[in-house]
Amino acid sequence: MAHHYASKTYLYSFFVLLFLILAGCKNEATLGTSLNESILSEPQIEHDLEEIKADGKLSVITIYNSTGYFIYRGKPMGFEYELVERLAKSLDLELEIKVAKDIDQLFNMLNRGEGDLIAYGLSITEARKKVIAFTNPLYLTHQVLVQRKPSNWRKLPGYKVKQQLIEDPVDLIGKKVHVRKNSSYYERLHNLEEEIGGDINIITLPGEKTTDEIIKMVVDDSIDFTISDDNVASINQTYYPILDIETQVSFSQRIAWGVRSNSPSLLKKVNDWVERSKKQDFYYVIYDKYFKNKKSYSRRIKSEFYSKNEGKISEYDSIIKTNAERIGWDWRLLSSLVYQESRFKPTEKSWAGAGGLMQVMPATAKDLGIDDIHNPSENLKAGVLYLEQMRDKFNKVTDSVQKIKFTMAAYNSGLGHVRDAQRLTKAAGENHLVWDDHVEDFMLKLSSREFYTKPQVKYGFVRGREPFLYVKETFLRYDHYRVLIPLHSPETSL
Repeated sequence: MAHHYASKTYLYSFFVLLFLILAGCKNEATLGTSLNESILSEPQIEHDLEEIKADGKLSVITIYNSTGYFIYRGKPMGFEYELVERLAKSLDLELEIKVAKDIDQLFNMLNRGEGDLIAYGLSITEARKKVIAFTNPLYLTHQVLVQRKPSNWRKLPGYKVKQQLIEDPVDLIGKKVHVRKNSSYYERLHNLEEEIGGDINIITLPGEKTTDEIIKMVVDDSIDFTISDDNVASINQTYYPILDIETQVSFSQRIAWGVRSNSPSLLKKVNDWVERSKKQDFYYVIYDKYFKNKKSYSRRIKSEFYSKNEGKISEYDSIIKTNAERIGWDWRLLSSLVYQESRFKPTEKSWAGAGGLMQVMPATAKDLGIDDIHNPSENLKAGVLYLEQMRDKFNKVTDSVQKIKFTMAAYNSGLGHVRDAQRLTKAAGENHLVWDDHVEDFMLKLSSREFYTKPQVKYGFVRGREPFLYVKETFLRYDHYRVLIPLHSPETSL
């Protein structure tokens, strides 16, 4: 009898233990749902601050979205972008932006060494802490349910609108909620199921769908519910007042950036910078600009020159494309040069008398047979004709990219000063047919008496930093355009 009782007790204990193991597995699986198994869990390279400084550039990985990184009227913008621009400057590094298609790719690119810092608003979770090292939080937020008010909500009293909305997360039991699988929202919904004691029908969307795009699906009545960080939901509600975002589904969450777990020096440096920045006004000005300034957001989202809308850079895309074909350039490169010259303002004038989109001098335009430099088409034509003349002066430069850089420098400062820099480069035993790290260095030195008085220099002093930055900034902006603006975008007519 005792033996029989012991057997029953053993069986009972076995099944309890089995239940606990299975329950534990379920919780562990739930905790791990925010990260795909394909994500690299260990850094594949050693590349900390010392190596980054030796390279001279801070390579930052982010995701293209309406608040963090985008192009508006030809200018790279965004909360993350403006901050990392300042961070790179504080480290005396050139900024390089790389765009991931989704959060999975963010982590993989980082650990493969394709970038050194993830600058994207990531919720700090236990699962993610196993894959990357988080910086100190940039800000706190909480997650909210994004749902659509009834179509006639403006005509209804408030209590009737509320009757048709979910105001308590418990009411999500059995409802379909669409989120990206490998997002903190997905993990939060699984945890919420445990808290409310019921199943939510969690529908996963492709990882490359941004939160903004999923919120738009709610607006368009394609889906009923999604989850978003409150600050992102709030700025979207500005443009889409039919949204309701009042139902909170999480406590406060820390939002941070990330580095490889084997980059402690970079992590410390970024953390120090973040803590210093959060004590300064500029940080909150930038935050408010992208998450609180509702008029600015609404104006940007409506614009055809917001890069996520129609792939347009400016209202002059059509004539820029025509002229880019003439000179054999990518139209986005020529657009970047036009932005550098005039910010796409045809009425812009320089102190020297240059004017128009390409800041053409009246005398130059006359020599080229152009009568009206204030006409955008004529001005662009004149500018490109002059670029072609400059390009033809560098036939010995065989590398196509280097030739473009010499052409731009000559366009900006004059051919004579570029020739002086080339002669100084050659005299120093360096390659006078390469702009990067060779001629550009001597162009900078032409503002120093020690160099502009040398016998190789025929055209004297020049503010060499201007052509140096002109070329660098034009190409950096072009890098943004290449990433965010399709090569074959819809034609624009004036």
